Amino acid sequence: MNQNQNRSSLFRKKPIATGDNESNMLKRVLGPFDLMTLGVGAIIGTGIFVLTGVAAAKYAGPGLVLSFLLAGIICAFAALCYSEFASSVPASGSAYTYSYTAFGEVIAWILGWDLILEYGFASAAVASGWSGYFQTLLSGFGLQLPHALTSAFSPEKGTYFDITAAIITLIITFLLTRGVKEAARANGIMVAIKIIVVLIFIGVGVFYVQPDNWQPFLPFGISGVTAGAATVFFAYIGFDAVSTAAEEVKRPQRDLPIGIIASLAICTVLYIVVSLILTGIVPYHMLNVSDPVAFAFEFVQLKGLSWIVSLGAITGITTVLLVMMYGQTRLLYSMSRDGLLSPVFSKVSGKSQTPATGTWVAGIIVALFSGFISLGHLAELTNIGTLFAFAVVSLGIIVLRKNNPELKRGFRVPFVPLIPILSAVGCMYLMTRLAALTWITFFGWLIIGLIIYFAYGRHHSHLNPARRISDTFKKTKGK
Repeated sequence: MNQNQNRSSLFRKKPIATGDNESNMLKRVLGPFDLMTLGVGAIIGTGIFVLTGVAAAKYAGPGLVLSFLLAGIICAFAALCYSEFASSVPASGSAYTYSYTAFGEVIAWILGWDLILEYGFASAAVASGWSGYFQTLLSGFGLQLPHALTSAFSPEKGTYFDITAAIITLIITFLLTRGVKEAARANGIMVAIKIIVVLIFIGVGVFYVQPDNWQPFLPFGISGVTAGAATVFFAYIGFDAVSTAAEEVKRPQRDLPIGIIASLAICTVLYIVVSLILTGIVPYHMLNVSDPVAFAFEFVQLKGLSWIVSLGAITGITTVLLVMMYGQTRLLYSMSRDGLLSPVFSKVSGKSQTPATGTWVAGIIVALFSGFISLGHLAELTNIGTLFAFAVVSLGIIVLRKNNPELKRGFRVPFVPLIPILSAVGCMYLMTRLAALTWITFFGWLIIGLIIYFAYGRHHSHLNPARRISDTFKKTKGK
C-alpha cells in the first residue's frame, strides 16, 4: 500500500446518508422531556454542590457569577453545534460519530478515545464525590465505615479502597442494564428531587444575602474570572451526553436539539442564581469546603435545611453518575459496532435491548478506578478532554456545511462560521488556563489511544476493504 493509500485509509469517512439506522438494535423510547431530564441530570450535581465553593474561594470570589456566565456562553455555542450534528447525524456516539462523518476515521478515533477519558474518569470522579457526601450523611446518624475503606488507595493515610464509590457505580451499572426507559424514569425522579432542593436554597437563601459580601466583586481580577470559568467548566459537562442517546430517541431530528439546548439553558440560569446567592450569604474566602451549599445554611444557623441540601446533593450527584455512565456505554457501543473496539461492547441483550455485557465491563472498570484513585487525580483530565471534544465538534460544523450542503438538517446553527469559530476559540482558550501536567497527561492518553488504533482498530474497522471482503466471504461460505 503506497503513502497516498495509507493517508486515505486514515481519513476514510462513515457515510452520512445511511447513518446507523439500518443496524440500530436499540429501542426508541425517549422523548424530548426524557432528554431534557437526562441533560439536567448530567449537568446539575458536582457543579452546584461542590465546585461553586472552591472556585469562589480560590479564583473568582463573588465574580464567580461571571465565571459561570462565561463558561455557559462557550457551552451554548458548542451546544448549538452539537444540536445541528445531532439532528443531521442521529446516531449514537456523540462527537465520535460526528467527527467520523466530518473528518474521517483517525480523527474519530482520537475523539472517541478522548470521550472515553471524559466519561470514564468523570464517572469515577463523581462516584468518589458521591462517596464523600454519603459518608458525611452516615456520620450524622453516628455511623462510620472502617477507615481503610473510606477513601482511595493511600497507605500513608491508612486508606486502601473507597468501597461506597465502587458500590454506587455497580448499582448504577445494574440500573443501566435493565433498560434505558427504566433508567430515564429513575433519573427523572432524582432530577425532580434535586431541582426542588436547589429551588429551596434559592427561595430561603435570598433572605439571608448580605450585599457587603459581594465587595470586592473581583478580588482576583479578570484573570480570576477566566481561571474560575476553566474550573467550573466541569459543571457543564453532561449536555453532550444527551446526543449519545440518538438511537433511543423517538424523533431524534426534532427532539435532540430541544433536549440539548433546554437542559443547558435551565442549568446555566440555576448556576448563576445559586452562585450569586451563595457568595451573598457567605464571604467568598470561607467557601473552600466540600459542601458549600449545605455549609451556607449552617453558616446562618439553618442546620435542618443543611441536612436536606446534603440529601439533595447525594441525589443530584447520583443522576450525574447515571448519565455519565450511560454516555460511556453508548460511546463504547458505537465504536465497537464500527469495528474499532472489541465486539463485546456492541452485543445487545435481547431482553432489555441494551448493550448489557459492555455496560458491565465498563461499570466494573469505573468501579475499580473510583475505588482506588483519588478524586483529585480523576478530575484533572476531565475538563481538557471535554474542551477538546467541543472544539473539534464546533469546527466539524464548518466542514460538514462545506462538504455536505444538501444534507437534511433538523436544526441549523445560526451565523456559520462565526458561532462555530467562537465556540472553538473559547474552548481552546479555556484549555490554555489548565495546568501543564494536565496537558502532558492528556497527550500521553492520546498516544496510548493511537497505539491501540494502529494495532487493532484500523485493521478491524468495518470501513477497511480487507475486513469487508473477509466478512463477505464468511457470509457466502455460511450459505
